[in-house]
Amino acid sequence: MIEAILFGLFIALMLIGVPIGVALGLGGTIAIALANSETQLWGLMAVPQNMHAGIAKYPLLALPMFVLVGSIFDRSGVAQRMVTFAIACLGRSPGTLPVVAVIVAMVLGGISGSGPANAAAVGGVMIAAMARAGYPAPFSASVIGSAAATDILIPPSIAFIVYSVAVPGASVPALFAAGMIPGVLAGLALIIPAWWLSRRNGYGKQEANLPRPPFWESLRQASWGLAAPVLILGGMRAGWFTPTEAAVVAVAYGLFVGIVIHRTIRVSELKEIFAEAAEISAVIMIVIGLAGIFAYSANTLGLADPLIKAIQASGMGSTGTLIAVMIILLVLGMFLDGVSIFLIFIPLLYPIMKVFQWDVVWFGVLLTMMIAIGQFTPPVAVNLLVACKLAGVRIEQTVPHVVWLVVSFLVATILVAMFPELALWLPRSLGY
Repeated sequence: MIEAILFGLFIALMLIGVPIGVALGLGGTIAIALANSETQLWGLMAVPQNMHAGIAKYPLLALPMFVLVGSIFDRSGVAQRMVTFAIACLGRSPGTLPVVAVIVAMVLGGISGSGPANAAAVGGVMIAAMARAGYPAPFSASVIGSAAATDILIPPSIAFIVYSVAVPGASVPALFAAGMIPGVLAGLALIIPAWWLSRRNGYGKQEANLPRPPFWESLRQASWGLAAPVLILGGMRAGWFTPTEAAVVAVAYGLFVGIVIHRTIRVSELKEIFAEAAEISAVIMIVIGLAGIFAYSANTLGLADPLIKAIQASGMGSTGTLIAVMIILLVLGMFLDGVSIFLIFIPLLYPIMKVFQWDVVWFGVLLTMMIAIGQFTPPVAVNLLVACKLAGVRIEQTVPHVVWLVVSFLVATILVAMFPELALWLPRSLGY
């Protein structure tokens, strides 16, 4: 009965427009109160304790720093210089600019852990450039929105940090390493339909008439941005700093490049940049804290026990259960953001992982890939919404284009599900 109240209240609160964090916290609090009806006062002490426990975790120190990195590099002019360098390497021909957009988004994914920030940085440069080359705005928005989804796979990743906090045994370095090959695979999966759609529909016919940037000058201009992922990821691998410390290094490096090298960020703008990052980080941390209450109530009430028994009784086995979980996550990703999905469903999914002995690192990558698909799948697609706003189009106008990108990304996800070594080979090779 209490279990039904917990989820029923949570769903009802979301349907009437209550913020998801408040819905999680309130639903969990009421469930805890009902479960401790005889000693409500002492029972409710679990609410502040678990809210504090949810955020008092060392890996989460990196979260606001990586959010800040996204804001800094969005304004530093790094994306523009990377685009110019990519065009200098690939040349000018129909279908090139969508490929450039995906590649640049992947490189920026090695700097920032936020998909919407990536979409804003790349879209701010690429959408106008693609419009000049003759690409329709809905197609450009679809490519940018989907390309930015690789950001949460290619380290550093805010999603992996949140997952590592929620799942015992999933370390941040192992997740970062595990996301590299699937992230590149997902990027390649997006490049193929983006290039094919451009050629088939005759998009970008004016691109061949635009000048090709000089290679060495564009390389010089882009070198500071290209060095950022090498510094961040290479520094972690070399043992110079931990993932949390790497976030601080990335902030310092981004400020140096933006203020001293490119001079695209004025000191007077720092207050606005810091305030924006603080606001986003505070929202995420509040949701994580309130979700701690929900997770505690779900674990205390044993909500996963009847679910596991039902799965075992169904006879679906490991493969059938994994397919069902992937389908559910694909649908949920269309309506909820990644952090919320992690915090709501990991308390239920973790016991299932243990029953079928799924590798927690591999499953974290798979779960993140499903969430990445949701970031550019209508109706609620945060990356696609950012790209559509920049392109000045409605989200429904992107459907004929984005469906091809969703299918291709899903194929990459299925490959990772079928061949776990795509995710596990690199962290094992690195000794994580």
